[in-house]
Amino acid sequence: MVLTLTVNGDHRASVADPVTPLVDVLREEFHLTGAKPVCREGFCGACMVLVNDKPTPSCLMPVALAQGSDIRTVEGLGSGGTLTAIQAALEACDAVQCGMCFPGMVVTLTHLLATSPEATRDEIRAALSGNICRCTGYERIVDATLSALAVK
Repeated sequence: MVLTLTVNGDHRASVADPVTPLVDVLREEFHLTGAKPVCREGFCGACMVLVNDKPTPSCLMPVALAQGSDIRTVEGLGSGGTLTAIQAALEACDAVQCGMCFPGMVVTLTHLLATSPEATRDEIRAALSGNICRCTGYERIVDATLSALAVK
């Protein structure tokens, strides 16, 4: 059975078992390694992708359920080498960390900027509650998000 997916605007086919976690197909077949399969239980957020513009832990989603959906990974957020507002703010605020959890955070914050343009510090923290960081550098990330929200 061939599964058809739309990933970062591209139509792709996969021959993976339909119950294979989406994160594994993204990484192993499509070589999109931004999403990380860390906890495989959906609570760390390292595998976060946007499915129809909603943050979704890709380790919990069987690839067959992703058919017909628009999937965006961290690799598909910017275009033509241009950073998104949150990516630019994270870089400008020196908030970029080790890279294990960070792509998931960028995906989550991309959704927050799109849906909550007036988000407060507490709302940003709440949005990041599903993204666990071992580097514990949340404050710079929250500050960068506030900075991105201030630029309109």
